Amino acid sequence: MAVDFRDEAPAILKDYLIYKQTIKNMSKKTVDEYFIDLRTFFRFLKVMRGLVPDGTEFDEIKIDDVDLDLIKTVNLELAYDYMNFLYRDRNNKSASRARKCSSLKGFFKYITNNKHLLDTNPVEQLESPKNKKALPKYLTLEQSIELLNAVDGNNKQRDYCILTLFLNCGLRVSEMAGLNYNDIHSDGTMRVVGKGNKERIVYLNSACIEAYNEYMKVRPIDEVKDKKALFISRNHRRMSVKTIQAMVYKYLEKIGLDSQGYSCHKLRHTAATLMYQQGGVDVRVLKEVLGHENLGTTEIYTHLSSEQMKNAADSNPLAKIKPKKKV
Repeated sequence: MAVDFRDEAPAILKDYLIYKQTIKNMSKKTVDEYFIDLRTFFRFLKVMRGLVPDGTEFDEIKIDDVDLDLIKTVNLELAYDYMNFLYRDRNNKSASRARKCSSLKGFFKYITNNKHLLDTNPVEQLESPKNKKALPKYLTLEQSIELLNAVDGNNKQRDYCILTLFLNCGLRVSEMAGLNYNDIHSDGTMRVVGKGNKERIVYLNSACIEAYNEYMKVRPIDEVKDKKALFISRNHRRMSVKTIQAMVYKYLEKIGLDSQGYSCHKLRHTAATLMYQQGGVDVRVLKEVLGHENLGTTEIYTHLSSEQMKNAADSNPLAKIKPKKKV
């Protein structure tokens, strides 16, 4: 069920979320996630302060009556109790708890430093849960080629173009869905609108340009609902995120990768990994290509392949030394 903070949030929280959306230019989806995180905290706060009738389901607790006086009762100890509640009672993984911690700290920083409603920030010293840094999952070069070769059917030019852009440019699926045909420029560049409506220019290689040109030869024009959309569905509408995901899953299944945790985002990982490992692209350049705000986010792609590690071991000058045979 869709949420709308304007209907459920108390005034003090609504003010913060409007600030994030209009001043910080965060997407509606991101702001909704902030609201859901903080709604969970305010429900917990009401429970801890004895403001919830017995027998009330946690997810049914209303928060529209939360005010500054209640918020002033928050201290660091309660914040850590909340983190423990998320772990033990809500079974939140470390990544989810880290995000909720960040949401909480962001809200209190705003009402303390921006609105001056509190003299001190009670959660300033709250430490975020350590997040396990798993290596990104990606297709090998051979699997990527196999995926492209698997494309067929009535929409083969369109599907091939989408997969080519995923694997060469590392787009997010939302960015792919949002592409307009005039975002592809004659100079071989592409305008991409990423998170927070931030624009970046991506340079297209020959494979992308050829795939785009082949698709444009057959791209529907008549009866198209969204005339600007680059990728058109069978219903003559802009392809949605879900439609693109379904198309990608279809071809992943065709090459036997459907049950191995691959997705559109894994194709983004693939593009980044291949550019870094086999293309020798500098991580700072990769950051701009992917549209990352922080270099630290991009550095997950600097992981070493097993082949690189094997080569490193073989390159050791002691690798060829054998034990002396006894005479």
